[in-house]
Formats: sequence, C-alpha cells, structure tokens
Amino acid sequence: MSQLPMYDLLVLDFTRHRAGPVTSRLLADWGATIIKIEEPADLGDSMGGSREGFDYQNLHRNKQSLSLNLKTDDGQSVFKKLVSKADVVLENFRPEVKYRLGLDYDSLKSINERIICGSISGFGQTGPYCTRPAVDQIVQGMSGLMSVTGIPGSGPVRVGAAITDISAGMTLAQAVLMALYYREKTGLGQWVYTSLLESTISMLDFQVARWLANGDVPTQMGNDHPTLMPTGLFPTADGQVNIAAAEDAKFKLLCKVLDIPELADFHEYSNITLRSLNRSSLLNRLQERIKHFKSAEIIEKLNAVGIPCGPLYTIEEAMNDEQMNHLKMKCSINHPRLGQLSLVGQPFHSSRFCDMQTVRAAAPEHGEHTEVILKELLNYQDDEIVELRNNGVI
Repeated sequence: MSQLPMYDLLVLDFTRHRAGPVTSRLLADWGATIIKIEEPADLGDSMGGSREGFDYQNLHRNKQSLSLNLKTDDGQSVFKKLVSKADVVLENFRPEVKYRLGLDYDSLKSINERIICGSISGFGQTGPYCTRPAVDQIVQGMSGLMSVTGIPGSGPVRVGAAITDISAGMTLAQAVLMALYYREKTGLGQWVYTSLLESTISMLDFQVARWLANGDVPTQMGNDHPTLMPTGLFPTADGQVNIAAAEDAKFKLLCKVLDIPELADFHEYSNITLRSLNRSSLLNRLQERIKHFKSAEIIEKLNAVGIPCGPLYTIEEAMNDEQMNHLKMKCSINHPRLGQLSLVGQPFHSSRFCDMQTVRAAAPEHGEHTEVILKELLNYQDDEIVELRNNGVI
C-alpha cells in the first residue's frame, strides 16, 4: 500500500495549547489531513509559543494551517462548507465559546450527520467545575498525582512532563478511532469527549484502584514501588541503577547474583507482602551489596538471568542509547526556513507501513495553506479569495 492508513480522513482542528494538538498529531502522523483553523494574524496567534520553537515544530508537524475569522458571517460560511466535507472536528473551547462559534456537536451535526466531534476540557463538559480554566500543573495537583510523586516528606512534586495534557490527547485520539469504527459499521457520527482530569485519573490506575478497593490512600514512595519490593533505584560504585525483582523467583535470583542466597530464606523477606512490610531493612541489606558493583556490571549480570535492570539516564543519554537509535525515536525533517530539524518519532510500528515516513512535513506557517484549501477543497475562485482577505475573513 502506497498511502498511510488514514490518508482519506479529513480533520478540522480548532484546538490549541497541548492536549488537543497531541490528538491531531497522532492522526496526522498516520496520514490524516489535519486542517489547523487559526485566527487571522492581526487577531493574534492562537497556537501558543514561538512557531520556530522545538515545541511548536514537534506538536504541529504534518498539519496544514488555514487562517479564518469565525466571528464573521463569511467566516462562518467557509466554516460550514469545511464541516460538510470533514470527518472529524476537534475542539477544546469553553462551553459558552463553542456554542457561540457553532462548534458544539448539535450545530455540527445539523451540517453533517456523519461528523465526529472530539472535545477536550480541563474538568469535563458538565459539572461544577466545567467552566474552570485548567492547565497541566493544576490538574496534576487536583488529580492526586503530585501527592504520590517525590521523596517521602518532601511535599508534593510535579511530574517532569505535561502528563495530563499528553494523556488527554492520547485518550481523545482513542475515542475518535472508536467513533470512526462505529461510523464505519452504522454510518452514524457522534460526540466523544474527555478531560485532563479524567485521563489523569485513568493514568493513575492502580493507585486509584487501591483507594477504591481497600480505602488505602497512596503516599509518596520516592524511587521505590509502593507495593512491589524490591523495585527501585540503587546506588552503585559509579552511579545508580534501577532494579525490579519483586517476584519470589526473581528475588531469589537477585540474592544469588549478589552472593547472599541465604537472604531469600529469611522469613521477613519470604514473600512480596512481607518484603514490602520490611522494606527498610531489606533495602539496607541489598544496597550494602549492590554498591560494590559498577553500573554496567550489575546491569549485565541481572539482565543475563532475567531480572529487569537498567541505567539512570538524562534525556540526552536516553536519546543517544543504541536501542533508542535502533527504534528510530529520532526523526528528521526539512523546514523551508529553519533547515534540518530533529523531532520525536512515532512510538508504535506497523508491519504494513514499516517503510513509510510518518513524520513527513514541518509545522506550517500561519495560514500557509489557506488559498490551497479554499481552491482545491471548497472550489473558491481567485476573486472570492481576494474579497475574503480584504474583508479580514482570512
């Protein structure tokens, strides 16, 4: 097959900031045509951040940009023509804004019954917080994520990536794919929506399940696993390594490699529950042995017997690792002004599309594709486009 799997999917992207653009990036990488709808330049730049910056280039690759003022009658006319041809509309406006602009599902459905509307908000489409503004930092705190991150006693700690935005974007992409599958079977469109708060609770997974099932309130555990021991970060003679040997069989192997096989027979370490209860003394005993090994040595020895063990990397070290290079998590594209750019690669692979480039185009300039889209997709004539431009519509 010479085309990527989503080559015939047309997506209108009204999202901004990070979460929504993550959704459209995932679809764009696999071939969907993403038309990023932006306000005309004289009304401001809704994309956020420098267009030449690393974040913008990574978030908005493979997309097209159309400049359009939705607050004008002619802008609404163009918008409705686009919706009539689109498969998906993505938005992350506050409820009152989306209704005013005609971006709510009922309005979209009245134009195109097959349309799928995907929405992201901070706290949900309804409820007492639905109109509140939200960003990653706020939701990390409100979800409980910061309360379980960091060294015990250090106070809440922010996770070092915009995890609530990214998880919401990935969640909405899954929802859109579900809706597309349903439409394939039934011909019916629908509204799918998620929020930063819901997706983060979902990502917290077993930590939330602990409270739901047992009433346990998870706390900070630093670099140790909250329930599976030994799993954590251990000092070595020349650095630190992560080791995960919680299962009984792996714990026995670990003790053997460390030349303390008798430790596995101690009653207080004889199963996962007891090892967790007696974690302090267990960690002291293990650290006393592991600190004499060099990192590379203990990594080699433990992996050789099937015990997960890995180095502690900086981002630079991680991206230069031989396995990372093999997986092609770095990709290059050419920007007409900025030259060669390195971006983050796609995190999954397809046996049918393994030879095709998923990162194909640099992020667009503001309104770069406006005339092409109006002409080729909507059949506007040159004089009509000039009039739209003169009237501040594009």
